[in-house]
Amino acid sequence: MEKQPKSLLKLFALLLFFLFGIGSALGLSGCGAAPAASKPAASAAKKVIRAGMDAAYPPFGFQDMDKKEYMGFDVDIIKAIGKEEGFDVEVRNVNFDGLIPALQSGDLDVAINDITITEDRKKSVDFSKRYYIAGLGVVVKSDNNSIQKKEDLSGKTLGVTIGSTGEEAARKIEGANVRVYSTLSDAFLDLKQGAVDCVVNDIPTNEYYVAKTSDKSVKTAPVALTTEDLGIAVKKGNKELLTKIDDGLAKMKKNGEFAKIYKKWFGKEPPAEVLK
Repeated sequence: MEKQPKSLLKLFALLLFFLFGIGSALGLSGCGAAPAASKPAASAAKKVIRAGMDAAYPPFGFQDMDKKEYMGFDVDIIKAIGKEEGFDVEVRNVNFDGLIPALQSGDLDVAINDITITEDRKKSVDFSKRYYIAGLGVVVKSDNNSIQKKEDLSGKTLGVTIGSTGEEAARKIEGANVRVYSTLSDAFLDLKQGAVDCVVNDIPTNEYYVAKTSDKSVKTAPVALTTEDLGIAVKKGNKELLTKIDDGLAKMKKNGEFAKIYKKWFGKEPPAEVLK
């Protein structure tokens, strides 16, 4: 057997080494390497509920002009319900008379705006359990002592907001001249200027407005026209959302959060009836 030249043997050995090295590397990379760690799935974003209110009804809902934020009893209540039920809340400013149409069209998910539960409104929307017991009262100028009882409203010019229960009650007063406004602030402004004799509106809002009027030019009259339950409205048939609203309210009433918010805005504990 002939001997191969040394140079050829070295070349052959190098070739084998090279081929073996490549194969080993490929084998290791194909079999031994750990797979790349998969990224955890992104957590689902919270659902956002669009809550409509006419932000001209303190202490229920109004806008802080410095912070450009909506605030008030209704704002705190719906946000607290969202916290209990796991959804975020986007507050939208809508004129009172546009709230129910916006629910019906799907532009809003809920309406919370000092809204009285009435049989007529139940035909258009569904209501939560009551979260406030209100009533209709009267605001007059400080020097006006002529209105002491319901009968004294006859022959007077009454300011009301469009579509409100205040308007409904005012139109039932015999001999009264009813003047309708788009916003409550406009009605109160006309009262101070003498364009109306009084404003018929919810008692809590009236009391808050009088307390915050620094010039003491207005006062509440000793007249209570009605007692009313306030509710949170949802689109007719939206049982899933209505159940969440009612469940959230029940939890808040039980854990003390509801009483905390109530006292913040009205300076007293909520009545036992509203906690049921």
